[in-house]
Amino acid sequence: MTPAPVRLLGAGEIRALATELGVRPTKKLGQNFVHDANTVRRIVRLAELGPDDVVLEVGPGLGSLTLALLDETAAVVAVEIDPALAARLPATAAEHAPDRTLHVVEADALRITAADLPVAPTALVANLPYNVAVPVVLHLLAELPTLHRGLVMVQSEVADRLAAGPGEPAYGSPSVKLAWYADARRAGPVPRGVFWPVPGVDSALVAFERRPEPDGDRRAVFAVVDAAFAQRRKGLRAALAGWAGSPAEAERRLRAAGIDPTTRGEQLDVMRFAALAATPS
Repeated sequence: MTPAPVRLLGAGEIRALATELGVRPTKKLGQNFVHDANTVRRIVRLAELGPDDVVLEVGPGLGSLTLALLDETAAVVAVEIDPALAARLPATAAEHAPDRTLHVVEADALRITAADLPVAPTALVANLPYNVAVPVVLHLLAELPTLHRGLVMVQSEVADRLAAGPGEPAYGSPSVKLAWYADARRAGPVPRGVFWPVPGVDSALVAFERRPEPDGDRRAVFAVVDAAFAQRRKGLRAALAGWAGSPAEAERRLRAAGIDPTTRGEQLDVMRFAALAATPS
């Protein structure tokens, strides 16, 4: 039997839900609710989901994107930190997207593990709280190996950082760390007017596709990355002196990895950082 059509939320319904719950969007939780149906349809389309996908959505809020995801996938696992929003979401889904599979997990996305989820998600699609977007993406990719791809909405400058390649102005620690797990690209801007309340920053979409991780110890590689970009204007001989123990030791390890000691961190890709981390101390 074909399920009844999904009815997406409009701006008036979103405000009515917020009033019902006594919800006032807060900067602390990074809450900016998407109220434009065309935007959520666009996000789902760009995510390139299949009918067998199980989508992880972080910060579903009042459910505008959740409903569009339920219309295209096998199931949605919605992780919501706000108790009032988490409690209301199943009823919203039942009213607007009947006969679809929704699992709501009331939790902090920065602390969840695979064991906390009722099913294994295959894709991450979310309007992420902007104040924790980067750590959330990196944490989920580390904890949930079944996540094969994703599409996330973040602050535009953060999108630049996540998708940047070596030598580009926005390239930095977030770029390298995401590249450890996946290939990433910007997937387009999102206008401010589709949110309530209207944010004071521009937004953009970032798409990523998981690929095999480089050889090596992820924690060791990330420690080198952090050290390199903590003083990004310095050559790596100086920037990595604390990490290696001295400038001379940093130079030795750089040369052992085939890297010119005057090179700066923004010139290295994730594979070269992995090679550097693997050099004997």
